[in-house]
Amino acid sequence: MASRATELSDLELRLRGYSLATAEILYWMPDHPDFLQSFTWQTLDLAPRFPRIHRFLDHWVQHIEATLHSVRLAHSSLIQPAELRYVGGEFRVH
Repeated sequence: MASRATELSDLELRLRGYSLATAEILYWMPDHPDFLQSFTWQTLDLAPRFPRIHRFLDHWVQHIEATLHSVRLAHSSLIQPAELRYVGGEFRVH
C-alpha cells in the first residue's frame, strides 16, 4: 500500500512543508572495493528529519550489497514569498 505522502501531488506536499532534498551517496561495491562510487537522488522531503531519505537509506542498508561511505544532504524550499525588486530603468504593469 502506498504511503500518504506518495498519494499527494507535489504542490500539496510543498504546501505541507516538503521541500526538494538532494542526497549524494558515496558507496563501495563488493566487486570494486578500491573505487568510491557516487549516487545522487532527489525527492520532496521534510527537513530537518528527512523521513523519506532515511527510509531509502534503511532500504539500501538492508537490501543492497553496496557499503555506504557517506551521505551529503541539501534541500531548498520551493514555495517562498514572491519577491519583486526594482533594478533600474522603466517598470510598467498594464
